[in-house]
Amino acid sequence: MSSELTPMSSVDHAWLRMDSPENPMMISGVLMLEQPIALDRLKRILDERFLCFRRFRQRIVERGDKAYWQDDPLFDIDNHLHRIALPGTAGKAELEALVSDLNSTALDFRRPLWQMHYIDHYNGGCALLIRIHHCIADGISLVRVLLSMTDKTPEPTLNKVRRLRKQRTGDTSLLRQVLHRAVDNTLLAAGQARFLLQSIRQEPNYPLKLATAAGGVAMDLAKLGFAPFEPKTNLKASLSGRKQVAWAEPLDLAEVKACAKALGGTVNDVLLCVTTGALNRHFHACGEEIPECGIRVAVPFNLRPLDQPIDTLGNRFGLVLVSLPVEIADPVMCFRQVQENMNSLKRSYQAQVTYSLLDLFGRGPDVLERRALALLSNKASAVLTNVPGPKNAVYLAGSKLVQPMFWVPQSGNIGIGMSIFSYDGTVQFGITVDKAIHADPHAVMDYFRESFKTLSHAALAGRPQAVKRQAS
Repeated sequence: MSSELTPMSSVDHAWLRMDSPENPMMISGVLMLEQPIALDRLKRILDERFLCFRRFRQRIVERGDKAYWQDDPLFDIDNHLHRIALPGTAGKAELEALVSDLNSTALDFRRPLWQMHYIDHYNGGCALLIRIHHCIADGISLVRVLLSMTDKTPEPTLNKVRRLRKQRTGDTSLLRQVLHRAVDNTLLAAGQARFLLQSIRQEPNYPLKLATAAGGVAMDLAKLGFAPFEPKTNLKASLSGRKQVAWAEPLDLAEVKACAKALGGTVNDVLLCVTTGALNRHFHACGEEIPECGIRVAVPFNLRPLDQPIDTLGNRFGLVLVSLPVEIADPVMCFRQVQENMNSLKRSYQAQVTYSLLDLFGRGPDVLERRALALLSNKASAVLTNVPGPKNAVYLAGSKLVQPMFWVPQSGNIGIGMSIFSYDGTVQFGITVDKAIHADPHAVMDYFRESFKTLSHAALAGRPQAVKRQAS
């Protein structure tokens, strides 16, 4: 173990300072497994495939406005891996209650900021609850790290074990990391200069396009700053810090794809539309007037290439504000509006803008970040993530992963987090709601399934063709 201090990146520092009693900045996940697993085997897998990332052995040291990583001299995996059991024949409701309780509890800042609970007696198998602080890495990266602990078969392959051991022994010193970063930055700058010269030779109007892009960034920054606050609904309230977690029975991914194909859109468009329909049903059930201009959700947008292995942790994503037209009851019309909103966002620089803002906030004083966070969190009613998972079933310590769920934290005064995760031909949907918000998480899960059935029926019944004919 080294006593050296490694400066925390400004973006990671921004997420560290967002932590509050009402909204602990934890990314959490629940892995439901078909059979019980041996703790000794689980510890061995954690040592080989999880702790090979040095961050999970490091604690945070704060000096004034600066934060640093330092190897924990007292690191012991037993401080982070705990075994508990659900009572008797406990099922989903009891597991949801346990997850709700632990997700309302902050991590111990005296140690590396992660915890795992091995939960006995769940549906004849077991479950693994994982909580990791957001300052260590973004949700997409951490999901990939956790899935790297799994195998395609009940027994691990030799190739994977060798690769992971090689990755662990490749943990470089601080000096080597600094040198590598300097070389990488030099090569990146040189490459960008060559690309700029080459682009000017091949395309004389490239500088104009570059200037146009810069103008687009400035415009998106202005739009973000001047966007109106969210309408007052029962989705916004003073938060209590107590979380309520629930998840739905999974949807068939093949049915979701068929719905998307019939509508001429993407799976993501369908799932966002279904989420919109679920919230529309929530407003109706509560007897609340539905906002005429819809609501917005903050959606993390990955800026890290998914086809590259994760060699280093950290946060590499931006946030985009997605408008959900909850005021539109017709499922197909709602889908068209969601599709239009998403296509507009894909052409914007909003994710890059918010990432740059996080970098800026992380470098400045804490009071500036909290004021900016309060301003931005007033412009969204919820956080929504959509993460692709393995296409086929995977195994952890020899036990089949039956159902996984992941949630990212909410920031500022946002008290609702919704999560969509695809796995083994299914789509998982879950929600976490602050107890002070008048929304029943289990009812919202039912609304989500009802919303999908309505949209799928309309799509497969040929209504989109009718809508197209009317439009023409």
